[in-house]
Amino acid sequence: MRSDISVIAWDFDGVLNRNVVDGRFIWADTLESDLGIALDAFERGVFDASFLQVISGKRDIKTHLQDWLDRSGYHLDAGDLLDYWFAKDDLRDPFTCSLLEHLTSHDVVQVIATNNEDRRSSYIEHQSGFGSLVSQIFSSGRIKSAKPDTAFFVHVSDTLKVAPSEILLIDDSATNVRVAKALGWKGFHFTEETRLELASFLEL
Repeated sequence: MRSDISVIAWDFDGVLNRNVVDGRFIWADTLESDLGIALDAFERGVFDASFLQVISGKRDIKTHLQDWLDRSGYHLDAGDLLDYWFAKDDLRDPFTCSLLEHLTSHDVVQVIATNNEDRRSSYIEHQSGFGSLVSQIFSSGRIKSAKPDTAFFVHVSDTLKVAPSEILLIDDSATNVRVAKALGWKGFHFTEETRLELASFLEL
């Protein structure tokens, strides 16, 4: 393990959770057949400009979903939709998770640094079990700031009391990696093309 890294900050979706394939969230592939909700309508209505308020913890996702369901004429409880969404979206990546578990025997702190609101952050922590695998889960909903905002990265380094140069971000967003590196962090842009290079990058 590299001696110049004391903290690894793992992104969640697209890195530890292999739920993004060819740019789409595969949990929603059966949304229409299972719940009768058209995917295109869901994407337009839920992931609109106001969704940043949800991700940054300023608007509750359950309220956001229920408002959209009611406006769209879907007779479904937002809590039931969230339960379905979170369970279907729980797709642990065997490769990255094996690295995470392997690294527990090394002298490195591991955290999750994710753009997720508080309800899903809690699901990741408890139901998905990542709370027992990492030291802390930093999420945009809890921090009230989302990557790539610099406030997100500053909050992580300040909370951990670690110099930015000692923290490695592993993220599938090139923008997030670029901003982290500009703030002094190390960065690894995790993609389908680079995923098998991660172990050697970490010198494992």
